[in-house]
Amino acid sequence: MFDVITFGSAVIDVFVDTDIAEKKGFMAYPVGSKILLKDIKFDIGGGGTNTAVAFSRLGLKTGYMGKVGDDTDGKSILNVLHKEKIKFLGKIEKQGISGYSIILDSKENNRTILTFKGTNNNLKFDELKLKKIKTKWLYLTSLLENSFIAQKKLVSYLASRGIKIAFNPSSYLIKRLDLKPILKFCEVIIFNKEEAQMLAKKNKIKNKNLIKGLHDLGVKIIVITDKNKKIWAYDGIKKYSIQPHKIKVVERTGAGDAFGAGFVAGLIVNKSIEGCLKLGLKESESVLRHFGAKNNLLRMKLK
Repeated sequence: MFDVITFGSAVIDVFVDTDIAEKKGFMAYPVGSKILLKDIKFDIGGGGTNTAVAFSRLGLKTGYMGKVGDDTDGKSILNVLHKEKIKFLGKIEKQGISGYSIILDSKENNRTILTFKGTNNNLKFDELKLKKIKTKWLYLTSLLENSFIAQKKLVSYLASRGIKIAFNPSSYLIKRLDLKPILKFCEVIIFNKEEAQMLAKKNKIKNKNLIKGLHDLGVKIIVITDKNKKIWAYDGIKKYSIQPHKIKVVERTGAGDAFGAGFVAGLIVNKSIEGCLKLGLKESESVLRHFGAKNNLLRMKLK
């Protein structure tokens, strides 16, 4: 029996530092020029693997569902999962191209991410080995196409068997798809303020109190982050908050995944919502202080 299984993307992350300063919210690169890079680094990323590693390092028995190619990048992803003691429950696609992300970092430590999903969006429901999916929790991150359809079917199947669902949808998923078939089964949904506002607008939520309005979609616990501003949670009875600390940010990639995994890990071991917020914040701030989405995730035993 797994404590948690994550179902989301797995990619090779390429961190590109051009030392370009932001101008009015944009990073501009002149057309036709050749730009020397200040630094370049490679790592394994993707919401599905980032959260899986976070859960495993917290001492939880963890599985990962996703699709990788039978290429060199796919092998690198599988090696990381094996090293982190995470059971691969997904599919390897012959002649498939694994996911790839290019992270453009600005001088101000913000970033723009260019993502090629590759095999990530092509995991079909009939490729899942349902007999091996014995878990207490399922944690979903954003996928499209066949993989999103598989997520919807799996959520319905598992929720009917008492398995708890956590969901961390991205802005592109909220823009493109109707998430209500998943939301109605969720124990917790975690996203940032911009994503929350987008979801509220798309679902025509008129409640001026954003977090309470989103709770009306059927999710038991709503959590909204807002960079260095207060993080809020609501369980239908009470609102909770926590203020992030003032820290030196080295790189932001993976901080949201770290927070989400930390918060849900707290729920898995029956922490209070206040305790979950503290653990999520501790995870995310640890990631923010270092390069890479996984490199500085906490190592501690919750069980």
